[in-house]
Amino acid sequence: MSTAPSTETGESQEPVTAPKPRPAATLRPLVLRLHFYAGLLVAPFLLVAALTGLLYAASFQAERIVYADELTVPVGDRKLPVSEQVAAAREAHPEGTISAVRVSPKDDATTRVLLSGVPGVEDTHTLAVFVDPYTAEVRGSLEQYGSTGALPLRTWIDEFHRDLHLGENGRLYSELAASWLWVISAGGLALWFGRRRAQRTVRGTSGRRRTLGLHGSVGAWAAAGFFFLSATGLTWSAYAGANVDTLRTSLGQATPAISASAGDHAGHGDGATPSGRAAEGDLDKILATARAEGLGDPVEIVPPADASSVYVVQQIQRSWPTKQDAVAVDPATNEVTDTVRFADFPVLAKLSRWGIDAHTGVLFGLVNQLALMALALSLILLILWGYRMWWQRGRDSAFGRPIPRGAWQQVPPQILVPAMAAVAVLGYFVPLLGIPLAAFLVVDVVLGEIAYRRGRRTYTQ
Repeated sequence: MSTAPSTETGESQEPVTAPKPRPAATLRPLVLRLHFYAGLLVAPFLLVAALTGLLYAASFQAERIVYADELTVPVGDRKLPVSEQVAAAREAHPEGTISAVRVSPKDDATTRVLLSGVPGVEDTHTLAVFVDPYTAEVRGSLEQYGSTGALPLRTWIDEFHRDLHLGENGRLYSELAASWLWVISAGGLALWFGRRRAQRTVRGTSGRRRTLGLHGSVGAWAAAGFFFLSATGLTWSAYAGANVDTLRTSLGQATPAISASAGDHAGHGDGATPSGRAAEGDLDKILATARAEGLGDPVEIVPPADASSVYVVQQIQRSWPTKQDAVAVDPATNEVTDTVRFADFPVLAKLSRWGIDAHTGVLFGLVNQLALMALALSLILLILWGYRMWWQRGRDSAFGRPIPRGAWQQVPPQILVPAMAAVAVLGYFVPLLGIPLAAFLVVDVVLGEIAYRRGRRTYTQ
C-alpha cells in the first residue's frame, strides 16, 4: 500500500500557473499576421510604386540632359524685354492662347511661353515655347505638364508613377500603395524592436534568419522615410486627399488663393484682354510692378482670363527656400489689387507644400532626389526579401506556410475594442485602407469557417 508523497512542511502544493503575458505581448501575433498578409497582397502595388518612383526621382537630372538645347542658352550681354520674347514665340506659334509666361530665371535659362488650346496637345497640358532671352530666338517647343514644368520625358514617368497611364481609375493603385505603406512599415517596426537583440543579428547567420535580419534592419532604418512618403502621397490622392482637404478647410488651414478679379477696376482702359490673350506690350510693366512688391525669380505671369480679371504674377520656386508669393496687378493702372505671401500661409498649408515638394524631389534638389532613390531601392529590396522569407517559411513540399489564425482572440477586450474603433475611423477617412482591410477580414473569417467545418467533418467520420 502506497501513500501520496507529502512535502516537508506537510502542506499541499498549489498548482503552478504560468504568468499572464503583458497586454502589449498579446498584440504581437495579430501584428505579425496583419504584416504578413498585408505585405503579401499589397506588395505588388508597392513594388510598382517603388520602381516608378525610382525612375521619377532620376527624371529631373535626365530632363536637364535630354532637353539641354531648349532649357539653356549662352549667356549674353542684356536680356530683351519680356514683351519682345513673347512676340517672337507668338510669331513662331500663333496657335492657341497664352496661358502663362515663365520669365528666364537664370542667366543661362530660356523663357517659357506657355500656350493652351493648341491642336494636338492634351487639355491638361500646355505647349511650352522656349525663347532665348538675349536674341528672342525660338529654341524649340515641347509639351509641358504640371506646376513643376515637367517636359515629355518626366511627364511620361510622372503619369506612369501616378496612374500607370490609366487615367483616374489608375490612381487607385498609387493611393492603395500609399494607404498601406505606413501600416506595413509600422507593423514591421513593432515586430523588429519586439524581437530580442540577439535575434536581430545578420552577421554569421544564414537561410531564413539571415533574410529576416536583412529585411528587419533595412526596414527599421527606412521606416521614417516610408511614413513620410505615405503621408505626403495621401495628401493629393483621390479619396483620402479629398478628406484631408476638407479637414484642413474646416480647421482654417487651407492654402490661400489670390483673387484675379478686377473688382472696382474692371473695364478701365484697354488693359484686360478677353479670351485669355495677353496684351504683350503690358507684360514688362506688370513684371516691374511685381518686382517692386518683392517677387524675385523664378516668376510666372498669368494673363487675365477675361475682361473682368487682372494679371497674376506668382513665384514658382518649390526648392528651399520656398518662394510662393503672388500679386494680382490691374493692367489698366498697374496697381496691385491683391497679395498673398507664403509667410502668411497657415501652418498646415506650409507643411503640405513642403511635404509634397519633398515627395516629388524638388524641395532640396539633387540631395532630395538621391534620398528618394535610396528609399525606393530599400522598398524594392524589402519586398523581394519579404517574398523570399515566405518561400523559406515552407516545410518540405509546403510553399509559403501562412501565419496561424486566431491571433485576435489573444488580445484583451480593453485593447481590442478601442483598436477596432480606431481602425474603423481611420478606414473611413482612408478608404483604400479600410475597404481592403475589411475584405481581408471577411476572407479570413470565411477561410477559417471552411477549415473548421472540414476538420469537424473529418473528426466525426
